[in-house]
Amino acid sequence: MKFDSHIIRSYIKKAYKKLQGFLFGAFLVFLVGSAAVIAIDYWVSWQAEDRIIYDIDEVPELEVAVVLGTSKYLGRTLNDYYKHRIEAAIELFDREKVDQFLLSGDNAHRSYNEPWTMKRDLLKAGVPEERINLDYAGFRTLDSIVRAKKIFDTDNFLIITQKFHCERALFIANSYDIHAQCLAVSGPTHHSGSSIRLREVFARTKAFLDLYIMGTTPKFLGPKEPIQPSPKPESFPIPNPIADPTVNPIVDPATSPIADPSETDV
Repeated sequence: MKFDSHIIRSYIKKAYKKLQGFLFGAFLVFLVGSAAVIAIDYWVSWQAEDRIIYDIDEVPELEVAVVLGTSKYLGRTLNDYYKHRIEAAIELFDREKVDQFLLSGDNAHRSYNEPWTMKRDLLKAGVPEERINLDYAGFRTLDSIVRAKKIFDTDNFLIITQKFHCERALFIANSYDIHAQCLAVSGPTHHSGSSIRLREVFARTKAFLDLYIMGTTPKFLGPKEPIQPSPKPESFPIPNPIADPTVNPIVDPATSPIADPSETDV
């Protein structure tokens, strides 16, 4: 069988042009996609700027703080992300800036329970059990933030996590009209955390798609479990003997049984 070289060359040229068109199209998609991912990353950071608190001294008194869960250990090493979140929560309570905690995290199976692990550490630090509320269905940041409003009936709270995570959590809160602020605590001390930050870039794109394209909702919702406000100690007015003479009246020296100093015990 003989092959016409002209036909073969023509076929190769057509295939090459198609390949060029495909590669160019793929490159454009990659370029536009990369620009969109970068733009979303910057947008999420920008929109949260005025709602992030970096110093515990600047945290206002709030009823509820939501502590976002993470694993306590990475292998056999204490996770710095977890450590700094819990330490901040304890300090906020000790300084009477927060009354109630909502500990939200993953409880995918019996051997892994982020909310209970956080609760145990808060109890050890002296936080009363009645001040601790658990959300076992905080599988993702979206679940934790949205469930705080829809299930635990609070839409004005403090979030405790690292800065990069604060930005995404506040992005989600804003889309649900939740009036939240976030305390940005320290990150890892033994490594840069660059891999976590890179993963966060794509997590923000996923959050954008969840909120504005796919309309993703929390995996589990249910009946409301409102967080009960902490009882406030009763305050009584200080008696004013001038305004009310019946309270601690001024003693008349002439009628006092101890008017004469010589009769008093020394």
